[in-house]
Amino acid sequence: MESMANSKGRATDGKITYPTGMKEISDKISKEEMVRRLKMVVKTFMDMDQDSEEEKELYLNLALHLASDFFLKHPDKDVRLLVACCLADIFRIYAPEAPYTSPDKLKDIFMFITRQLKGLEDTKSAQFNRYFYLLENIAWVKSYNICFELEDSNDIFTQLYRTLFQVINNGHNQKVHMHMVDLMSSIVCEGDSVSQELLDTVLVNLVPVHKNLNKQAYDLAKALLKRTAQAIEPYITNFFNLVLMLGKTSVSDLSEHVFDLILELYNIDSHLLLSVLPQLEFKLKSNDNDERLQVVKLLAKMFGAKDSELAAQNKPLWQCYLGRFNDIHVPIRLECVKFASHCLMNHPDLAKDLTEFLKVRSHDPEEAIRHDVIVSIVAAAKKDLVLVNDQLLNFVRERTLDKRWRVRKEAMMGLAQIYKKYSLQAEGGKKEASKQISWIKDKLLHIYYQNSIDDRLLVERIFAQYMVPHNLDTTERMKCLYYLYATLDDNAVKALNEMWKCQNMLRHHVKDLLDLVKQHKSESYQKAVFAKVMIITRNLPDPGKAQDFVKKFAQVLEEDEKIRKQLETLVSPDCSCKQAEGCVRDITKKLGSPKQPSNPFLEMVKFLLERIAPVHIDTESISALVKQVNKSIEGTADDDEEGVPIEDAIRAGLELLKVLSFTHPVSFHSAETFESLLGCLKMEDEKTAEAALQIFKNTGAKLEENFPHIKSVLLPVLQQKAKKGPPRQAKYSIHCIHAMFTNRDTHFAQIFEPLHKGLGTADHEELITSLTTLGHLSLLAPEQFAGPLKSLVANFIVKDMLMNDRAPGNKTTKLWVPDDEVSPETLAKIQGIKLMVRWLLGVKNNQSKSGNSTLRMLTAILNSDGDLTEQGKIGKPDMSRLRLAAGCAVLKLAQEPCYHDIITLEQYQLCALVINDECYQVRQAFAQKLHRGLCHLRLPLEYLAVFALCAKDPMKERRAHARQCLVKNINLRREYLKQHAAISEKLFSLLPEYVVPYAIHLLVHDPDYVKVQDIEQLKDIKESLWFVLEIIMAKNDNNSHAFIRKMVENIKQTKDRQAPNDTRINEKLYTVCDVAMNIVISKSTTYSLESPKDPVLPARFFTQPDKNASNTKNYLPPEMKSFFTPGKPKAANVLGAVNKPLASAGKQTKLSCMETVSNASSNSNPDSPGRSKGRIDSAEVDHSENEDITVVNNPAAQDGDSKPGRGRKRGAAAASQEDKAGQEAKPKRGRKKEPAANTSEGEEPWSETSAADTTLETEDEQNNPPKRGRRGRPLKAAKAKDDTLTKGTRGRKKAACQAEEEEEEQGEEEDGSSENMEVKATVQRGGRAPRRSQQRVEASKATDDSAESTPQKRRGRPPKSQQQPAKKNLKENKSEVEEMEMSQSQEEEESKTTPKVQRKTGRRR
Repeated sequence: MESMANSKGRATDGKITYPTGMKEISDKISKEEMVRRLKMVVKTFMDMDQDSEEEKELYLNLALHLASDFFLKHPDKDVRLLVACCLADIFRIYAPEAPYTSPDKLKDIFMFITRQLKGLEDTKSAQFNRYFYLLENIAWVKSYNICFELEDSNDIFTQLYRTLFQVINNGHNQKVHMHMVDLMSSIVCEGDSVSQELLDTVLVNLVPVHKNLNKQAYDLAKALLKRTAQAIEPYITNFFNLVLMLGKTSVSDLSEHVFDLILELYNIDSHLLLSVLPQLEFKLKSNDNDERLQVVKLLAKMFGAKDSELAAQNKPLWQCYLGRFNDIHVPIRLECVKFASHCLMNHPDLAKDLTEFLKVRSHDPEEAIRHDVIVSIVAAAKKDLVLVNDQLLNFVRERTLDKRWRVRKEAMMGLAQIYKKYSLQAEGGKKEASKQISWIKDKLLHIYYQNSIDDRLLVERIFAQYMVPHNLDTTERMKCLYYLYATLDDNAVKALNEMWKCQNMLRHHVKDLLDLVKQHKSESYQKAVFAKVMIITRNLPDPGKAQDFVKKFAQVLEEDEKIRKQLETLVSPDCSCKQAEGCVRDITKKLGSPKQPSNPFLEMVKFLLERIAPVHIDTESISALVKQVNKSIEGTADDDEEGVPIEDAIRAGLELLKVLSFTHPVSFHSAETFESLLGCLKMEDEKTAEAALQIFKNTGAKLEENFPHIKSVLLPVLQQKAKKGPPRQAKYSIHCIHAMFTNRDTHFAQIFEPLHKGLGTADHEELITSLTTLGHLSLLAPEQFAGPLKSLVANFIVKDMLMNDRAPGNKTTKLWVPDDEVSPETLAKIQGIKLMVRWLLGVKNNQSKSGNSTLRMLTAILNSDGDLTEQGKIGKPDMSRLRLAAGCAVLKLAQEPCYHDIITLEQYQLCALVINDECYQVRQAFAQKLHRGLCHLRLPLEYLAVFALCAKDPMKERRAHARQCLVKNINLRREYLKQHAAISEKLFSLLPEYVVPYAIHLLVHDPDYVKVQDIEQLKDIKESLWFVLEIIMAKNDNNSHAFIRKMVENIKQTKDRQAPNDTRINEKLYTVCDVAMNIVISKSTTYSLESPKDPVLPARFFTQPDKNASNTKNYLPPEMKSFFTPGKPKAANVLGAVNKPLASAGKQTKLSCMETVSNASSNSNPDSPGRSKGRIDSAEVDHSENEDITVVNNPAAQDGDSKPGRGRKRGAAAASQEDKAGQEAKPKRGRKKEPAANTSEGEEPWSETSAADTTLETEDEQNNPPKRGRRGRPLKAAKAKDDTLTKGTRGRKKAACQAEEEEEEQGEEEDGSSENMEVKATVQRGGRAPRRSQQRVEASKATDDSAESTPQKRRGRPPKSQQQPAKKNLKENKSEVEEMEMSQSQEEEESKTTPKVQRKTGRRR
């Protein structure tokens, strides 16, 4: 310090000492000379060090001179650079004290040096090394630290920082970058403070805009912040505190980028934000939506970053962020959902926290949010299935039934992509992953049951691209299809079969259109083309627009022969898969235009071509599939590796071939295929042989001509199976012979004769096969065997079989047993009944009056409860089987017009009562047969009224099933009338509203309706009528409500044709009409308008209206008025895009798959997709309706037993009690029913919940007969007696029952809560709930053995106490046999004297 002071003292003399040999530097010399001399100065100072005290003193004046304005403001940059280098060395030499004492001078010097640093920008400059030397020098010496004492130090530092951030570029090496960081970090770390302006100079480089413009400046700022994290953190915290908490945005221009800065700082060093993150928690709860959104976006990036540990380090902030998933602002929820994908992929440990919030958002009212939930989950699953749990995948599964197409599409496509990656491609060989998503294939195919054509088309596309990719080679593609089919569930198989069927039908429609186009143009031509265009349009998305496009396409086909030929090739039966792809490509290329990238017409054509192109199945494919089946048979296939048992694989493969034989029969025409099928016929497995027989039947039309060597081997096999094989194989063998061979009469005779002769000596099992074969021969060749068949029916079937009970039956109290427990004699009788019916259906005329005799025989079976001889030998399960067979036989005959006309009203009513049989399985199977006949439009409309009786069924699932049947049949008829508007002559037999007169007439003759004015009985009538009217009145097209009113008014002006002179019957008729009228009035606001047309009443049921009389009397008791509650009927369209509890026409819901466990035929199920005439199915229509059936209480089918506000699901105990009560307890009368509205949210059409969610009725509960009520319906006649017996304890027991009901209601309300915010579908009550009463209390006390007591007989059966003794009945029944043996004239005469079977309303005790 002393020497420096002395030096400054000497410097005052003003004499400047220059290095040796160097002259004075002044403004009088040239620039070049000045530069030369300055270089010498630079060299001198460069060689000096801090210990050279003499030299320091010697050159002090020179140092001061170099700081003069002459040099600092010199115009030449080389001069300025050399001076700056000198000054840098001077600061190094004289450190720690500078030779300059004036603050202003120091500021000028450092500002001057800073300006020179700009020369670092040009790395290719000749002077760059000097600029680098300057930087290195001041960084190493930390020269700028001198400025800490200056008032204007902030300006100096700020300018320095700006300069360095400006000049840094990718041309600089690591040393330049390091010196810059050293220089700047020393200012931050060793200074007293960091000003906001200086901080902004650093932080501005982190803003995304600047970051993208100058990546090197960003890296420099990043390195600086990492180096100075501890020192600069308080100033960063203060900045964010001012902006975030105090709202002082004016403190910095970077205030608007505060959230971007937080993210960058967190990524650089999380310690920089230790005190800032808690402030974000406060901001997450801000009232400003935009502010919350910004914070959410920021935290999404921070939490979702790959190496982020923020969630673990700051759990309160993480929980607060999760709360934003439920934010009221839609964009915030959307941002949270988008974040979930990155979080799941980068932080699997957080999946558990996210799951619950994603569950709620998957039901968000906003479509975009539900969509993005799917996108997030699918994106994570596609990266690695381990990242998503089963719950998350289930959310995607639920959204496949969303109300919005965009969401459904995303969910379906997402599942398809996941399935293809992990199941089909088996990525990483992860079998566990494949098992985890094994349900996807079933779920995707289940969607084919939906109404929307968009859904169905997408399923077809997914199947072709993801489930069985069409671009695989043939062998691999068929192997994929083979094992897929073997592992699908039953409903998925039905959906896949339906898909192929629909595609095949559309292919035929397009082929028909091509045939029309080639015809000569006429008036009829235009109509035919338009009709075909309309049919094709219904198979395309957006039918409104598609109609115009299909018309245009038809015109293109007329004009363009090349496209027409391509399309003909595409729809031809022998088109190969490769040809199909080529045709589609050529047609779309021809129709496309490069000038029009978006072409709706071309898109529609692509949709059409995709549906009709056979991209999977051709002759080569069938051959490969057959080889795959053979491998399984031989045991050389990969069945075990694929997780499929060999037997299941073989059976599924043959089922698959059977289905394809319907849709692609020509593809089977190869010797190799037929030979393989012959081998299957010889297998021991019955199902395998059955499937092979059906395939031969479907594909063997030209087998005799093209493959004679196959015929010679096949025919003996068919004849043998027809004679000695199992019944179903015998049946198919007969049909094979009929379909395949020209001289079928000879072959039939060779089979008929030995079977006919051996009937008397055959045992029961052989007899069943013989009767089955003879029955189908009588159906297919009635003329050929007319004489023997009539004798066979009269003498053997009726006299020897039906009228005799040889072996005693099983004395069990059960009403139903599995097929293998039914006595062979009963099975033979059932086949005998079927033979009679098939014979009549084959003859198709009633000239011999055999139809009348057969109908009387069938009604005798029904009247005798199935025990025709009434000797008591036959067991209750066998009686149930025979009642069912008789009822179904009547339905079968009613489908033939010549026999429908001879069915009397009494026989019709007795047949209808089977739907109320005491045995659950009888009611179920009969309803399915009834529904099938109605769906095919074969049964007359009056049989639709039979479903009105189901309102009294005690089982909720049966009422729900009946309601589904009504919905489908009514919709089917309305749709048919729309498509065939010209068939006005058939209006009476098709219009659903015309079912009302039949329902009224049927209820008038209901055996339970005894007392005309009885309130309880009238309430039952009202429930039954409303069961039908609710669905019919859901739509008021063409003022149908007024039409119904007019129809009911007209009925009141007539008399009952069945008993026109019976005053009591007619009074009942008018009373029921008044019930119907009150329902219409209470539920409609347009009933009083003018009827669109005058209704026509069925002449068989009612007399002609008396135009002179006016029956305006009200026949209802006054007390009935309170039971007609006003309100609109709920819409019957119960199946749409989302949340459908019941099924409309052709769609599957939960109930359908839960109705029976052993439903072998989809035709028995009204909910199977697209069921219509010619339905392709895996089992024949006459499937075993005698199978053992287990009922599942289906929560999706709740139809009105719960009160308003109840949830859909019940606990297991409650459901079990209620179901049991339905069979064993008498429903309580006198309680007013309350309309219920059950809601369904996000439910799927198939139950996929655990077994704990459903309640299975045990066989004993289901099959034991009711103790009092028969067929589950309450006894009216016994009511007074019951009241007397239970008078003493009624009040207490009733209170207990009410408490039980209230407890159930409370449990249901808890289960019914749902977070789904979507539109809810309402299920109306489909029938009356069984009430808990005195009988239920008694039943609960009784043991199972008490069920052995004799059950009450069904209503409509003649009571034994009022009839003749059993012998007389037997004699009367034998008279029917005599009639069938008489000639036609004798039969006519005898029919006049033989008493008819009367309808009895009494009850047996």
